[in-house]
Amino acid sequence: MKRTGEALLPLHVGKAPRWLFVRMKKLAGLIAEAIVGEYGRAELLRRLSDPVWFQAFGCALGYDWHSSGVTTVVTAALREALEERELGVAVLGGKGKASTKIPGDIHRVVRRLGLGDSEAQRLLRASRMSAKVDNAVLQDGYQIYHHALIITEDGLWAVIQQGMNPERRLARRYHWLGENVSSFVVEPHAGIVGERKEPAVLDMTARESEEARKASVDLVAEGPERLSRMIREAVRGPLSPYLGEEGGIPILVMPRRVDWAALRRAYEAGVSNYEELVEIRGVGPATVRALALLAELIEGAEPSRRDPIRYSFAFGGKDGVPFPVDVRRMDQVISFLSELVRGSDLPESEKRRILKRLSGLMEGGPKA
Repeated sequence: MKRTGEALLPLHVGKAPRWLFVRMKKLAGLIAEAIVGEYGRAELLRRLSDPVWFQAFGCALGYDWHSSGVTTVVTAALREALEERELGVAVLGGKGKASTKIPGDIHRVVRRLGLGDSEAQRLLRASRMSAKVDNAVLQDGYQIYHHALIITEDGLWAVIQQGMNPERRLARRYHWLGENVSSFVVEPHAGIVGERKEPAVLDMTARESEEARKASVDLVAEGPERLSRMIREAVRGPLSPYLGEEGGIPILVMPRRVDWAALRRAYEAGVSNYEELVEIRGVGPATVRALALLAELIEGAEPSRRDPIRYSFAFGGKDGVPFPVDVRRMDQVISFLSELVRGSDLPESEKRRILKRLSGLMEGGPKA
């Protein structure tokens, strides 16, 4: 299981008009059916877990290629399309309140897919942990507001979720692919996509944060009373040498409040590794940050402050910032989608329109 990418998008409000959504749903179903029929359900999840492919998929469906709305609208269209087809794939959750319905919906959906209660619990844990990691373990300034879990009758899963940074008017999309994730807390992203590298990031999932993760677990074993004294002493001490600044922005600061009840639960549970710690109820961003700072101050275990994006939005970015254009990958994605469209049962006029939009990606934006 492996988290396979992020995409940064301008934050847009509103929703797709009904006529467009109906058309997107139809095309999403046709493309999903073609992929499952030709390559299998696992390949559909792999494609959806690729942020570059997903963005081109949204473009092919007819949505604005450079909009945060592509995440919510495309997953909603796909969810409805899959409900009308017997492909052995389902989408749960969505934007806002829809994401909170996953625990209630998952048992019904897994029964429909022929899976048992143990599989439902495993998939529910994947949903819960992926959301918690992107909100608390990777602290990049984006709060999750959209969370979709995609599952198959084979027990495979993927997650597509989106976080919002209202101050910068940006949204960041996170993709997870279950078949490649060996740990929820150690570099679960295979490829990170974004237009902007954030200067103030705490990434406890990075390999460079391994010692900080171990030190955090060791600190929890000290007990909440001793931890409380450590934090008070740290706050009184000279923190500036440890904060790490980039552009004058402190990257790691001691939170004002820590969930001591959560730390006591972790202490009493005797957590033995960082994933167990993160899974404890109540361990959130403030607790993760406080432990990371203490790990650095006391143990000298410095966590990663590097934003883990690896590709620029829209296949690399026309200006090569922050990463150069990957023309070969662009060709592969567009060629794959184009072949699916050509082989579909769509009217020729609709095929031409979609192919024109896809070809426009190579020139900096889709054509109408």
